[in-house]
Amino acid sequence: MESYWKNKEQKSLRESLTPMQYEVTQNSGTEPPFRNEFWNHKGEGIYVDIVSGKPLFSSKDKYDSGCGWPSFTKPIQEFEVVEKLDTSHGMVRTEVRSKTADSHLGHVFNDGPGPDGLRYCINSAALKFIPREDLEKEGYGRYVSLFQ
Repeated sequence: MESYWKNKEQKSLRESLTPMQYEVTQNSGTEPPFRNEFWNHKGEGIYVDIVSGKPLFSSKDKYDSGCGWPSFTKPIQEFEVVEKLDTSHGMVRTEVRSKTADSHLGHVFNDGPGPDGLRYCINSAALKFIPREDLEKEGYGRYVSLFQ
């Protein structure tokens, strides 16, 4: 029975996500650097998981790392971001996944500018941006205080 629901969920995701969003979030893919929606995005607001809608990152913690993907110094809520060992492609890295939807988001590295020295390198295809002025309307009113 579990495989029935898993297949139904995957079919629904295939219909609601773009092919790139599906590849990144469900198959741990990576979008091209410098050719993705948010790598140089400057708007104020929050970035949420494209699958679950859970808040992940704030534009207040976003910076230009020069890597070609959106980079953040920290998540909004650490409990919504899960870190896992990734040894794919002959490398040893720390993968970042969303807790609620188990979406692949990207990787975290120890070369960031923040107080913890972290750089969350995240695929735009795993994110949806909610502008500051739309936070209340979109049901994210509790995050307005991040921008006051």
